[in-house]
Amino acid sequence: MNKNTPLNPGMSDALELEVAIIGAGTSGLYSAYRLTGSGKSVYQNGRVQVFDMLNRLGGRLESVKLPGMDLVGELGGMRYMTSQKIITALIQDVFEDQMHVADFPMGDPSKLFMYLRKQRFLQNQWNVEQEKGKKWETRYHLNDDDLGCSADQLFNKVIYTVLVNDPWFVKNFDGKVIKKDAYNYEFLLTSRDWNEVKPNLTYNFPGSPYHNCRVNDIGFWNLLKDQVSEEGYTFLSTAGGYYSNTINWNAAEAFPYMVGDFSNAEVQFKTIAEGFDSIAYALANAYMATPKACIWSENKLLRFSKLTQAATHKYELIFLNLRSGTEWKVYANSIILAMPRRSLELLRHNNFFFNAKRNVQRAAALDLNIRSIVAAPAYKILMGFERAWWTQFGIDSGHSITDLPMRQCYYFGTDPKNGHSMLLGSYGDMVSQTFWKVLSDHPDYFQVKATRSVALGDLRALSPVQAKRLMVNEIMDELRELHGADIDFPYVTWYRDWTEDPFGGGYHAWKAGYDVGATMRFMRRPLPTERIHICGEAYSDQQGWVEGAFCEAEKMLQEYFTLTRPLWLDKDYYLGW
Repeated sequence: MNKNTPLNPGMSDALELEVAIIGAGTSGLYSAYRLTGSGKSVYQNGRVQVFDMLNRLGGRLESVKLPGMDLVGELGGMRYMTSQKIITALIQDVFEDQMHVADFPMGDPSKLFMYLRKQRFLQNQWNVEQEKGKKWETRYHLNDDDLGCSADQLFNKVIYTVLVNDPWFVKNFDGKVIKKDAYNYEFLLTSRDWNEVKPNLTYNFPGSPYHNCRVNDIGFWNLLKDQVSEEGYTFLSTAGGYYSNTINWNAAEAFPYMVGDFSNAEVQFKTIAEGFDSIAYALANAYMATPKACIWSENKLLRFSKLTQAATHKYELIFLNLRSGTEWKVYANSIILAMPRRSLELLRHNNFFFNAKRNVQRAAALDLNIRSIVAAPAYKILMGFERAWWTQFGIDSGHSITDLPMRQCYYFGTDPKNGHSMLLGSYGDMVSQTFWKVLSDHPDYFQVKATRSVALGDLRALSPVQAKRLMVNEIMDELRELHGADIDFPYVTWYRDWTEDPFGGGYHAWKAGYDVGATMRFMRRPLPTERIHICGEAYSDQQGWVEGAFCEAEKMLQEYFTLTRPLWLDKDYYLGW
């Protein structure tokens, strides 16, 4: 995989384009790749160009190697599901000569830990007891009917119960949800089915505060508390491993997300051996192979305006070249804003698109729809150790879960040449944000130390990305408590805070009460009189996944740039609303 894609940190004042793509993440690079490969002359010879304020590609994908080991660690997105057909086809077919598929092992649950309310046990303990006809008792006071369920099983139970209590659902989807036994459920709904269910499902529980409400209008926390009690909700939010899955987001959107992604034992996770950000570089390299293609790095879009009818182009964009501090202009007929919510908000001031005087209602709708999602904070800390201390527990991969602020740790692997090993030391999100933010603001960085395989000078080159000293101290304390063992300090770290601008968060979730399908369609072209488009993971129905970014970009390109469905994509694959 060539990750030396040429980036241009310079500028070319008065540059004239057909399409200006803002954002060199996956949706922006996919758009550039598809437009220039479409065979349409209007998009050839440098008429489509990409702009980004960073000096790297991939947006919220970032694969790195810690000094002293030949292993890839992931600071951002790190896996995909084989049911996601665009990313699967790109990796396995279109760019198969550049990337290699690798399993993303979730580990052996009979080895991996749960540590909840100071109770340490193995992740398969619920199943072990169920096979004996018993119930595993945690330190959560669950409803009698919920005792003995793991978090995944209880999520599925709640969703099954809500679905089968709606007469409309039973009439239209009978047989597509199955109760296999007291703990296990099967969901056979397709993505197309779910998109019919989500806006129509009714919460049918007389006596509930939410009786007869549309599930789309209920927050997931509200619904879970109503079904399993607040104590049950606390169990789900901690034992499930992610606070972000149980925030008060749109309950209807949460249903397929939970049963399809996180509670389904049949899901196959894959990754890319060369690093998950390889998909971004493969798209960029294919785009850059076209004549006069250019990715302008370290150039920040400040504002854009609409030109008069007499002008040769529709829009003028003003960029700030971050190296020189100089502003320069670009002219384009179409703009693709391949950006998340926070990036869009940074553009809103004094901009006709967001404050359209001629279409006040539409501008108000854009403002409302930009705020239709919440950004999930995400902090990730990669840690390099001289040895894989977790093998003493029989662990070689996967993740352990705790209610401590670190929430999860992933065991990423060991370099066979020297035994140096990598751990994702924290997967903090949502509720734990302020806990880590205080530590990340501390002035003292973690002090790296030389090992038998890496010199101190090589490690000090990474000083700007080291976690703070107090943060590492805290994580090590939590790792020791989680595993019940003494652990030597790491020799190097790499920290990433995805709440920082221009990202605003690691991933996104829909708010309750929004017509998600209508909002997605709206965002792909907010003002019908303008050729300005928004796409990306944030406003998709596969939030948190690269596939969501790809599907929204593909629909936008087909709807507004007259591109046909690519031949490499399964003709029956449903792209969503």
